[in-house]
Amino acid sequence: MAADDIAQLVNVLSKTHLGDGELNYKGLGLKMDNAESGLGLVQEIEQHQDLKVLRLEGNTLGVDAARAIGKALESKDQLQRCYWSDLFTGRLRSEIPVALRSLSSGLMIAGARLTALDLSDNAFGPDGVKGIDQLLRSAACHTLRELKLNNCGMGVGGGKILAEALMECHRQSLVVGTPLRLRIFVAGRNRLENEGASALARAFQLMGSLEEVHMPQNGINHAGVTALAAAMRHNADLRVLNLNDNTFTKRGMLAMAQALEHLRNIQVINFDDCLVRCEGAIALAAVLREGLPVLKELNLSFGEITEAAALVVAQALLDKPHMEKVDLNGNCLGEEGCEALRGAMEGQDKGDMLASLSDDEGEAGEEDEEDDDEGQDDDDADASNGYHDWNEEDFVKENGTTANEESPYQSQCPVRRQSLFVSNFILFQPFLYFGLFVAKSRS
Repeated sequence: MAADDIAQLVNVLSKTHLGDGELNYKGLGLKMDNAESGLGLVQEIEQHQDLKVLRLEGNTLGVDAARAIGKALESKDQLQRCYWSDLFTGRLRSEIPVALRSLSSGLMIAGARLTALDLSDNAFGPDGVKGIDQLLRSAACHTLRELKLNNCGMGVGGGKILAEALMECHRQSLVVGTPLRLRIFVAGRNRLENEGASALARAFQLMGSLEEVHMPQNGINHAGVTALAAAMRHNADLRVLNLNDNTFTKRGMLAMAQALEHLRNIQVINFDDCLVRCEGAIALAAVLREGLPVLKELNLSFGEITEAAALVVAQALLDKPHMEKVDLNGNCLGEEGCEALRGAMEGQDKGDMLASLSDDEGEAGEEDEEDDDEGQDDDDADASNGYHDWNEEDFVKENGTTANEESPYQSQCPVRRQSLFVSNFILFQPFLYFGLFVAKSRS
């Protein structure tokens, strides 16, 4: 090793943190191509007798370096948390699964029992998921509480592999009496789409232990949302649900509203840029009125919601004692609608709860209504083409209606009382009429 390389290594090692069972190489920007360039890290791992946390974020790891590190991990049976995000910058897609298998092998041989695994911001695609498949199925993950795979480009195939691995891990953990109880799941920006989301929904339902789910920007539409909604009902401790920038439309939001009836511990709901629309917002308002007692934050921004529906949502939130923030920005309220919403909140001393309305899209016109109809046609086309494999009809039958029946919110449809969801809407009609009256009086 050249003198300059040794000097650089000494400088880098001086910045690492050792103590409390943690070895921290975060953000050092090391390029470890081979065993020699990873020697400093390998030696520190070997010398750290009670290693519990290994932070390698922001470095880049080659196949040979990963093999050497994996070998060093074989004796680290106390290792619990691995923060390995942004670890393969500049690496070939084909290298990453091989490197991940080496790291995984070390953990499994050691008999480690992980509680946290973060591999976010590694663009490894479905092949990368194959690289951690055996690890996720193994006893090393029976104790896993946090799994973060944000921005990994898993795609539909990777989502399915991940779901199967989690379900197998749960099955095997039950056999030995230590059931997998995953609490935090993060997989935004992964192009999971409906099939990937539906596969993961089955895993979520099986585990029933989730407290936080973050799946923004995944190209999921109403079919995948309906599958996730059905799964969320079985996760009674859910506190945070972030599905930002997916496409609910009416059908997805109605299914999600029905699921939220059963979730009493939700504190944060982020449905920003989800095309919730008016009927979806009103459905959620009905649930808000009777449920979600500890809700703190609600984000329904950029959802094509009009003034009347926004006022109904605001009214439903006024008696929430823990409520801190509601975001209705980027909707279709119009200038007067924004003023009416602010007035409604300020009139109850809740003005500071309302986020900015600076990006409001203005009142919806006839062209917007036509787009709404076209969007519904797209929903129907997706369903008729069998785009998703989740049995949506069975799910909605369970909740008092069938997939081919009209929404209980349409005026021409007789109101059904089979579920709390629909009866709540009946109670909420006066607030809806008030919102419509305010909006119409200005036209």
